[in-house]
Amino acid sequence: MIRFVSHQQLERLQRRFRRLYGSEADRMTRRFYAALGRYGVGLRPSKPDSLWNEKDVVLITYGDTVHEEGEAPLKTLRKFCTRYLKGAVSTVHVLPFFPWSSDDGFSVKDYRQVDPELGTWDDIKALASEFGVMSDLVLNHCSAKGEWFREFVAGVQPASDYFVTENPEVDTSMVVRPRTSPLLTRFATRAGDRWVWTTFSADQVDLNWRNPDLFFEFVDILFLYLSMGVRVLRLDAVAFLWKELGTDCIHRPETHEVVKLFRDILEIVAPETILLTETNVPHEENISYFGNEDEAHMVYQFSLPPLLLHGLLNGTAEHLTEWAAGLPEMGDEQTFFNFTSSHDGIGVRPLTGLLPDAEIGELVDKVKARKGLVSTKTNSDGSESPYELNITYASALSEPGDEELGKRRFLCSQIVALSLQGVPAIYLPCLYGALNDLKGVKKTGRNRSINREKWDLESLKKNLSEGGKFHEVFSEYLLVLRRRGSYSAFHPGASQKIYDLGKEYFVVERVAENQTIICIANFTPKKQIFKNLDAIDGVKDFQDFAEIVSGKSLRPRKRGITLAPYQVVWLVPKS
Repeated sequence: MIRFVSHQQLERLQRRFRRLYGSEADRMTRRFYAALGRYGVGLRPSKPDSLWNEKDVVLITYGDTVHEEGEAPLKTLRKFCTRYLKGAVSTVHVLPFFPWSSDDGFSVKDYRQVDPELGTWDDIKALASEFGVMSDLVLNHCSAKGEWFREFVAGVQPASDYFVTENPEVDTSMVVRPRTSPLLTRFATRAGDRWVWTTFSADQVDLNWRNPDLFFEFVDILFLYLSMGVRVLRLDAVAFLWKELGTDCIHRPETHEVVKLFRDILEIVAPETILLTETNVPHEENISYFGNEDEAHMVYQFSLPPLLLHGLLNGTAEHLTEWAAGLPEMGDEQTFFNFTSSHDGIGVRPLTGLLPDAEIGELVDKVKARKGLVSTKTNSDGSESPYELNITYASALSEPGDEELGKRRFLCSQIVALSLQGVPAIYLPCLYGALNDLKGVKKTGRNRSINREKWDLESLKKNLSEGGKFHEVFSEYLLVLRRRGSYSAFHPGASQKIYDLGKEYFVVERVAENQTIICIANFTPKKQIFKNLDAIDGVKDFQDFAEIVSGKSLRPRKRGITLAPYQVVWLVPKS
């Protein structure tokens, strides 16, 4: 039986339909109601007491990052995760696993199929039986080689109106986009030459969200993904969704309304499902996708990776501390998605307003000095500026001539990210400290390949085992993750307070109902003695502490806490 849909829920949907689609609103409301129950979705939805807890950690990976000859990569991925990551990771984000034509999956040809080179829907369901599964919903664009675009070219309804076209003579200089390629691309169609909006590349053709039929295509796709066990939906590049000439075409009110529509639909059919927006933009713009607790459940913490990198390379937590202290309080159903590395590069735009331009330039130079690459975007005045830094996070934090110091600095960055309020997300190559894949860049000609190295399962197992080049980072990382999951103060909803106790340190206090944890990180390559425990509210009356990362006990009042270069401690007061 389909879950009861209240009059209030339908009215809210209808209001949103009216704002976006005007006179089509009534028909769209009826059409949505008729779609309920498709693929069995919405038959027995139940809302959990909490959408997340302290055990939640997301692994980000391509479906074939780990592969084995003669086996579907999605089967190999499940085997790898089951063997190594049980108890450390709760959810697996499989980056686009659909048939695709470019951009390593983000130019989708068919949203309803699994790429046969990776496996089948049965493999996705099998993974979902052991871990939560997160999937991309690529809303802004699809492949120019997919069926929808072929039908557009042939003039077949309804796809003939699925794409954004424009007169090439109009002024589009105000449009904000993260690429230097032409915004409009000419295609020969049955109706003659058409100029199609291509925000990201000529192979990624932008979808027309003014079309109600397109909206319901994605409702059907959403229901399919839910039926296959997807628990977290990532709205890729959603900021660019709605086009309006004469504007910058980013973060339009209509775009926010579309996100709210998907949130409303999930509340009806799958209230246990989490909506995550991917908007790699300056911080205040990024967090606008929380809305009034009616848009995304989670947003990426895009300012964290470059700020953390800048701080550790410069031996100061000053800017990171100032930024973290200003983060907003989270509601019960909203939190941050904390990460340091992903399949893309490290965003530069999220540093806008947080670092002086000169220091951003110095950060770019330090990345280049570590054999990193820089991708640029075209500005409205025709100039170009850095958009992202293409480098693995471990390479970015490496220290020429001192491999061990580089590893300590890298692990410091990861533990700091695990300390913050929100759900941690870890890119698989980051989990073992992968270094730049310069051969991959040479092979593909794409900067982002530097951080997308693929591994044969047996080779990776050898490198992860004792004596292997990844063993030290991988084993320590997993140990910290498993210990972290036992402490309620790391629940995404546990409160957070940032302390400014010297630029050498990053200090955060996490407090749950019956537990306090103090996280102290040494951001310098030198030994430091931390003597400011009395300045931290929750531990003034305690003498003895358990230290979670090392598993030791501490009694630091008289002599302070001795911190090795880039060491992080998690202190739990002992009663």
